[in-house]
Amino acid sequence: MKKIVISTGGGDAPGLNAVIYAVVMASHARGWEVYGSRSGYLGLLDLDELVRLTPDKVADITSTGGTIIGSTNKGNPFAMPIENLAGEVEIHDVSDRVMKNFNRMGFACHIAIGGDGSLEIAHRFAVEKGMNVIGVPKTIDNDLEATQSTFGFDTAVSTATEAIDKLHSTAKSHDRVMVVEVMGRDSGWIAVNSGISGGADIILIPEIPFDMDEICKKLDDNELHNKDYAIVVVAEGASAKDAEVITKGAGEVGRAEKVLGGVGTWVAQEISKRTKKDTRALVLGHLQRGGSPTTCDRLLALRFGATAVRLAENQQYDHMVALAGDEMIAVPLERAISKRKKVPRDGDRVRTALEIGICMGVSQEELPF
Repeated sequence: MKKIVISTGGGDAPGLNAVIYAVVMASHARGWEVYGSRSGYLGLLDLDELVRLTPDKVADITSTGGTIIGSTNKGNPFAMPIENLAGEVEIHDVSDRVMKNFNRMGFACHIAIGGDGSLEIAHRFAVEKGMNVIGVPKTIDNDLEATQSTFGFDTAVSTATEAIDKLHSTAKSHDRVMVVEVMGRDSGWIAVNSGISGGADIILIPEIPFDMDEICKKLDDNELHNKDYAIVVVAEGASAKDAEVITKGAGEVGRAEKVLGGVGTWVAQEISKRTKKDTRALVLGHLQRGGSPTTCDRLLALRFGATAVRLAENQQYDHMVALAGDEMIAVPLERAISKRKKVPRDGDRVRTALEIGICMGVSQEELPF
C-alpha cells in the first residue's frame, strides 16, 4: 500500500481544503493511505503532529475556507526558528530530521501545496535530500508563471471587487476619495482585476511605478466632469517612481520575505495634502484570504488535487501540477519557481483599463500603446 503525506505551507488560500479532499478521495480509490502534516512540515518534525486523513475525516470540507491541517509562513526546515533554553530564537537546519521521519513512516510521496516559497523548499528537499515531491500551486497572488491560474486567486478578486462595489456609495455620499489597498506582493493581478471589475478610477500596480501628479490630474478631471468622488485601488507592492516599496519591516523570525503594507495610507495622505479632498484609506488585508472558495477556485483545486495523485501514481516527482488552457499538465518544479508572473504593461488588462477611462498612475504616453 502506498502512503502519501500532504502539507499546506505559506499563507492560507480559499481552496486548500478542496485540494486535500481530492487527494484523499483519489488516493482512497487506489487503496492508498494519506497523512496530513500539520502546520507545514511540523508533522514531519514531530510525528505526533501527523494526522491520518480518511474519507470520513474530509467529508464536507470542499466548500470551507482555510486548511484543516494548518499552515505557516515561517516553517522552513532548512532554516527553522527554534527557541533555546535561554528563551532566544536560533535558526537551525532540521531537514535531515524531516527526511528521517519521512522514511521512517514509509511515505512514497509528499504532496506540497504552496506558493513559490513553499514550492522552493519542496524542490530543495527533492534535489538535496531525495524526497519524492509533487507540488500544487497555491497563492491568491496568481504570480506563478508556470500555471495559467492558481486557486485562491478568483476568491480573493471576488472579495476585493465586492468591497470596492460597496465603497462607491459611501464615497459618493461624502464626496470622498477612497483608497483601497489589496494584496498581491510584487504582482498586480488582484488590483488590476478587481479595480477594473469594480469600476475604480485609478489602479496602481507594482509593474507600473506611479506618479502622484498623474493621480491628482485624474481626480481633477473627475471634478471637471461633475464627479466629486473617486475609488483608488492600490496593490500592496506598488510604489511611486524612484521610491522604495513601503513595508512594515522583516516580520517574525523565520519569515523569508518582508511584510508589505502601508502604501494605501501613504497614497491617501498624499492625495489629501495635494488636493485637499477628504480622503480615506482602507486595507482589505486578510479578508482576501478568508471565506468559502468560489466555484472557479473550488473546481480548480479539486482538479489540482486529483492530478497530483495521478502524478504520484506515475512517479513523476519533482514536478508541479499546472493549468494550461483547459488541461492539467506537469511542470518541473525548478521551472515553476524560476519566475514570477507579472501583469504585462502592454497587456490587454492595462489597455482595457485605459480605454474605459481608468488611470494607471502614469501618463498614457509612458505606456507602450
